Amino acid sequence: MQPFRIGLRLLCGFCVAVALLWLPMGSVWAKKVVRQIPVAVISLQDDVRFDRRVMERHYPGQPAGRLIGAARLGASDVGMALSFGGFSLAIEDVHLSSQQVLNQALDKLVSAGVRYWLLDLPPQVIAQVSARYAGQALMWNVSSDLDALRAASCSPTLFHTYPSARMFADGLAQYVAARNWRNYLGLTGPLAQDQLLSQAWQRASKRYGLSAVDEKLFKLSGDPRERALGNIKLLTNDRNHDIVVVWDSHGEFARSLPYATQRPRPVVGSNGLVALAWHAQWPRNGGPQLSRRFKQNNNRDMVGQDWAAWVAIRSVAAVLLAEPTGDLIVQANALRSTVSVDGYKGPALSYRSWDGQLRQPVLLAHGDGVIATAPADGVLHPTEVLDTLGVDQRETTCKF
Repeated sequence: MQPFRIGLRLLCGFCVAVALLWLPMGSVWAKKVVRQIPVAVISLQDDVRFDRRVMERHYPGQPAGRLIGAARLGASDVGMALSFGGFSLAIEDVHLSSQQVLNQALDKLVSAGVRYWLLDLPPQVIAQVSARYAGQALMWNVSSDLDALRAASCSPTLFHTYPSARMFADGLAQYVAARNWRNYLGLTGPLAQDQLLSQAWQRASKRYGLSAVDEKLFKLSGDPRERALGNIKLLTNDRNHDIVVVWDSHGEFARSLPYATQRPRPVVGSNGLVALAWHAQWPRNGGPQLSRRFKQNNNRDMVGQDWAAWVAIRSVAAVLLAEPTGDLIVQANALRSTVSVDGYKGPALSYRSWDGQLRQPVLLAHGDGVIATAPADGVLHPTEVLDTLGVDQRETTCKF
């Protein structure tokens, strides 16, 4: 028994020595300070985009709900990577009653040191906020495709994870040109946003060699004198067009167009084949896993605005790790130059230096699935093929 007792003592002594050896390192780990970084998701209760009657119809390309759930999912996804850098994210839901209290609430965020903002606001409000608080916070537009936010209303501390209208239009035009559908019939609604969408398409169609056989205005109206403006068969009775292109920012007219045209033609634009930032049926690059996690947490499908909020949080994490001690201007410059993120769309995504837009593929989809992505195969660019979508550096009117 004596040899056994000696062996047991040696084993116990060895275990104690190992424990003492690791104790200092364990103590250091236990004392490691993790800095909590607040990120505000800012929205308005009276935002007309979230009108219940509109939300119930699930128009393509429009928001399906508030974006706080997507931001929280993003924070969860980057939590481990951030912890190694000594950071964690705290998502703050700043859901305000109306625009009248917005500036007061944002002043409080600045005073409290909240320096990272996700703006889920109407586009004109985003423009006002980004101008008033330029240099006081890094801001992300996560829901508006308005091109002016990347042009006359741009800001050195405003970034865009949601694609612009011109990016969507270029993606559609590339696909249409690749299919050799060269002649289109254009239908545009009466709203100012309809006109902006149509203008973006006209630029894209000219770039890719597409021609309009006719451009018509539609209008849904209860006035008998305007009934013809909403008659689909009359509006689509022209000959010699390969496709019908419809621009309807509201969505009600466009949803009634596929399979109802006078002649059997594909419909693209605001319904039929649409360009999206995200689709719940995107089958590649980790897309199914992301869509599944989102739906489990939020009881609905992930749409483009949700994806934009999620990838904005990933951008916050990336710039914190890249420039952990930098001020806002240093971090903004890093976002425009060296920082990239994985957006689960294939290539690494980076921000354009000239307008703060996140380079990204757009998904071309119908209600049940994704049929293609843009940039299309064969589309070329001197430096970065993703810059074939939207405003290139030589075209920009953004001035900081």
